Amino acid sequence: MSKKKSGKRLNKKMLVEMLQTLFQQHPNETFSLKNIFKALKLVTHPSKMMAVDTMEEMAWDDYLSKVSDNSYRLNLKTQVQEGTFIRKANGKNSFLPDDGGTPVFVSERNSLFAMNGDRVKVTYMARREKHIKEAMVVEILSHKMDQAVGILKVEKDYAFLITEGNIFVHDIFIPKKKLKGGKNGEKAVVKITQWPSKDSKNIVGEVIDVLGKQGDNNVEMHAILAQYGLPYKYPKAVEAAAEKIEPGITEQEIRRREDFRDVWTCTIDPKDAKDFDDALSIRKVKNLWEVGVHIADVSHYVKEGSVIDKEATKRATSVYLVDRTIPMLPERLCNFICSLRPDEEKLCYSAIFLLDDEANVKEFHIAHTVIKSNRRYAYEEVQEVLSGERLEVRGKKSGETSEDPYAEQLRTLDKLAKCLRERRFKGGSVKFDREELHFDIDETGKPIRAYFKKSNDATQLIEEFMLLANKHVAESIGKVRKGVKAKTLPYRIHDQPDPTKLEALREFVTKFGYKMKTSGTKGAISKSLNTLMEGCQGKKEQKLIETVALRAMMKAKYSTHNIGHYGLAFEYYTHFTSPIRRYPDTMVHRLLTKYQEGARSANQQKYEELCEHCSDMEQVAQQAERDSIKYKMVEFMADKLGETYDAHISGIQSYGIYCEIDENHCEGMVPMRDLDDDYYDFDERNYCLVGRRHHHKYQLGDPVRIKVARANIEKRQLDFTLADD
Repeated sequence: MSKKKSGKRLNKKMLVEMLQTLFQQHPNETFSLKNIFKALKLVTHPSKMMAVDTMEEMAWDDYLSKVSDNSYRLNLKTQVQEGTFIRKANGKNSFLPDDGGTPVFVSERNSLFAMNGDRVKVTYMARREKHIKEAMVVEILSHKMDQAVGILKVEKDYAFLITEGNIFVHDIFIPKKKLKGGKNGEKAVVKITQWPSKDSKNIVGEVIDVLGKQGDNNVEMHAILAQYGLPYKYPKAVEAAAEKIEPGITEQEIRRREDFRDVWTCTIDPKDAKDFDDALSIRKVKNLWEVGVHIADVSHYVKEGSVIDKEATKRATSVYLVDRTIPMLPERLCNFICSLRPDEEKLCYSAIFLLDDEANVKEFHIAHTVIKSNRRYAYEEVQEVLSGERLEVRGKKSGETSEDPYAEQLRTLDKLAKCLRERRFKGGSVKFDREELHFDIDETGKPIRAYFKKSNDATQLIEEFMLLANKHVAESIGKVRKGVKAKTLPYRIHDQPDPTKLEALREFVTKFGYKMKTSGTKGAISKSLNTLMEGCQGKKEQKLIETVALRAMMKAKYSTHNIGHYGLAFEYYTHFTSPIRRYPDTMVHRLLTKYQEGARSANQQKYEELCEHCSDMEQVAQQAERDSIKYKMVEFMADKLGETYDAHISGIQSYGIYCEIDENHCEGMVPMRDLDDDYYDFDERNYCLVGRRHHHKYQLGDPVRIKVARANIEKRQLDFTLADD
């Protein structure tokens, strides 16, 4: 029998590995038995028979395809797949199939030096006994990023870029002449010019921008944006094009539109907002309430295919970091020409409703309009009016107070919004009132206060009318009579929860005495979820249950293929109300205008590709926003080392427990190595760590007392230890 070079006798395990390697290295080839015996150097009859038997088993397992009685090839249908490579700093890389299947482990030696987010082709390896399923990268189809951010290390004859988070296998080599003036220790953006290959493992790049000194606020914010490939500067050509746009409105344009300039109108936004892209008007018409949801008519100024439009398409969304907004449109457009500023005539695209006193829609139409806002409100001002507090009115002497002159209009809008909200939840809309972490920052960008923003009557008033407009606009195109195909439109879709995660949630909440439906109609399940959310309000387990419930939810995205919006319980839903900051809304405006003018349905494939791009960019923007929050969180806590706080457990992983401070909502981690009183096992199903000897349990939501141990601003990591008391 043939022997291995080591002298070991060939056994079945060795043979499986040899066959597996052969077929994986030649995934498109068919091998005859003769070719296989020759390639593996099988010269004895027993070794050849063992190979034939082994290949029969591999074919039975669908690993190989039997092409004829004496030839085999890799079963491409089940063994070769395309998807995304996920690189981890700890070496536990994985492959995420395009079909949304379970991630598969990829060892470093089988990664082909793929980078995080790369599109790859893999072959699945025959599973070894007592081993997890593994994949091998056989081709890198496309690289997700061609640039990286990091710190320059400049030596006498060469330089490297040391990247954050170990996203690359090796540091990036930079020829000295490609440093662009970058100095040792500075943060820089580097374009990759050469990827690793079989011949060279080096990644080579050149500096395209030197950001500056590490730790500077602007440098760090720009680094976060560059890390995700997001722009931090506006192209001069685009800004120049925006400067040429004429802001004035001609009489001819006004005659083409419905005139709302004499109807009471206001904008309601955060106090620091500059881009006002929606306004509400209200007046009594035919014994009904006419409510206008007026949206900035961006598509009037930004023409499809223009230099401004191309940049907006690429960005797809505005990005909101803690201390700044990176706008989708040039500042002249978003803060001046399109922004619905008070006492200025503005062009809008409007959803006009006639509502009765219970907010039932009696009539609805969409129209191009011209408006003139009477007042710009901050949410806090509207909340004071709605809660009955007195407001100081502009124009009065300091110290004098009087009721807001438009209080009646605001209260009527609030009353109608509450009717809409109540009906929405009765219809099965899921109730998740999540709090958002915010910071007050000083003039240098340093955070001086951390707090949660909660939803209130003022924010809910705006939310309900935006939802109403988005829903009816979607219905106006998507809701057609039977047998008629609806015209192309980008929808905002939200799929039903993952059934497996929903069942895990049901099993989990049963331990706290709650019941929940996981089968039946969509409405029945969402109502059951709402009952659960209401039932745990104010209880110790509230945050725990909310967190687990959110994990069961799918992510909303854009698509021309409408499946409805599960979370809102709307059959048709789109985004129409924020074209200054979201590109899908601009697409919707353009299509609606074309369809109103009698145009045929737009090319669905073109808009589906745009929808996918916008969904991807939305996710990237959210990641950058989260990173800026993490950075400010660590910066805020950096001078509080050694201080102790009351907190609760906000996350559990096999490597430690995440704790959120009750006082300021900053989150850090207690590493597993610091839990030295026992050996703890991670119970993923029940979201807890359990000690082997003493059976002490750390559960999601538990109150704990923590001490701030480390604040690594560079890595955006906050470490806690459990306080002795």
